[in-house]
Amino acid sequence: MFWNFVATVFAGLGAAGVALGIRAITANKAPRWLIPVFGGAGMLAYMAYMEYTWFDLKQSQLPEDAVVVAAEKESVIWRPWSLVVPQVSRFTVLDTSSIVPDEQNPNVYSFYLYRFEKSYTDSVEEQVYLLNCAEHQLVPVSEEGKAQVESLRKLADDDRLLGAVCTS
Repeated sequence: MFWNFVATVFAGLGAAGVALGIRAITANKAPRWLIPVFGGAGMLAYMAYMEYTWFDLKQSQLPEDAVVVAAEKESVIWRPWSLVVPQVSRFTVLDTSSIVPDEQNPNVYSFYLYRFEKSYTDSVEEQVYLLNCAEHQLVPVSEEGKAQVESLRKLADDDRLLGAVCTS
């Protein structure tokens, strides 16, 4: 967070420096208000760049056996560029090395899902799930190791999670 702030400030200073160069080239005939406008535009451009590249950066940091199974795009009014092109703000990753078939039912698999969320500070949540491949049912597992059947979800036939777990 701190380094993003520092980089944003320097992007603004660099853009303001470009405006100063324009004023110098035009023998100070370019308007003075160009300097803060360029500075603000530089900071906004850097912020937009960082938000749009966050997902790719996080994906590049994942291990080889991690598979992105869901990505959520978001548009918010205080980021006007996201109204034009929504940005990925959350995504879910399957740890394929954690997939373990159930001993009693070969159609049921246990695995870890990690949910990444972009906010002021990036957050990661880890959760164990059970997936019944025959019924397409996904159930979270509590910390005590019990299936939370009240949170059961039925997955669509074309769900990436279903394909990644059941074909392994």
